[in-house]
Amino acid sequence: MKNINRILTSVILCILMMPSITANAGNDDRRGTAGASYLLINPWVKSSGWSGVNTANGTGVDALFSNVAGLAHATGTEVTFGYTSWLQNSGISNIAAGLAQNLGEYGVLGLSVSSMNFGSIERTTVNSPEVGHNGTFKPSIMNVAVSYAKAFSTSIYAGATLKLLQESIDNVSGIGFAIDAGVQYVTGENYELKFGIALKNWGPSMSFSGDGLSINSLPEFFNHYQTTEQRSASFELPSSLNIGMSYDILFAENNHRVTIAGNFASMAFGKDQYTLGLEYGFMKFFMLRAGYTYEADLTSDIYSETGSTTFMNGLACGASVFAPISKAKAGKNAMNLALDYSFRLTKIMGGIHSIGVSFAL
Repeated sequence: MKNINRILTSVILCILMMPSITANAGNDDRRGTAGASYLLINPWVKSSGWSGVNTANGTGVDALFSNVAGLAHATGTEVTFGYTSWLQNSGISNIAAGLAQNLGEYGVLGLSVSSMNFGSIERTTVNSPEVGHNGTFKPSIMNVAVSYAKAFSTSIYAGATLKLLQESIDNVSGIGFAIDAGVQYVTGENYELKFGIALKNWGPSMSFSGDGLSINSLPEFFNHYQTTEQRSASFELPSSLNIGMSYDILFAENNHRVTIAGNFASMAFGKDQYTLGLEYGFMKFFMLRAGYTYEADLTSDIYSETGSTTFMNGLACGASVFAPISKAKAGKNAMNLALDYSFRLTKIMGGIHSIGVSFAL
């Protein structure tokens, strides 16, 4: 037990001592200056249905966005797919796939891929600025991640994620990487009380490069053209430190459950956020959830200089339906299917709809 406590203490201290988080969180001069903001998009439908409040109680693939430590709760094989229609009528969508594989006493391995789709954009050039004469191109954003988590006891879970980030437009691209790390602590007679802490999106600055930053120009006093390459300014990642807590209220012989959850997010490049969530579960067949995220000036105009730093309206809701496909047999786990839906209210463009499906063995 002493060794476990030392491990937990060391992990928490490492997270709290990560640079650029606690020292710079909430700095007015840094708000809105980070890039790679797609890292703030939750691609997992179940957790997005209550505003990603599950830092303390997320499990399996669904925990990869909120707190990777929850990956350690996966008991077998779990495969999850998610599709998000990002802002109605915008033509933007997100597709995500995740895998969790329990390795026995060696922990749980997770793999995930998330990709943004922006459709086609008409290409224009300096020499041919007219639309429709130069074809089209498709911007690309992809996040590929490898995660690992382990249960050090029935109460302590810890994990980490390494993300490979890729962004590109016509002929300019950028590549970077980020790290997530987190711990969860579970206690109580029925493990109903949970605590979690997670560092998200910590990593070095990114920048762009490519032929799109080069121009063919004729310098003064020269009699021939030269190719000049411009350097792209670097940008930092939208890192944050999250602290969460949840409590399960069990009744009717534990067939019914109501979970109250809360989370505080210290944003390095935005206003700090406070989230409250509520989830009702009937056995393991049905779940209904809702969440609300608050930040300073949330109700103000998003276009004002001192207003909200998010176009989210704060409210999210969702539901999950579980169906057994096959029963457990000798040497084989039962197979279960889950269908998920979530909706997040936004100040513009009609909100965000997400649907997902999960298979668990």
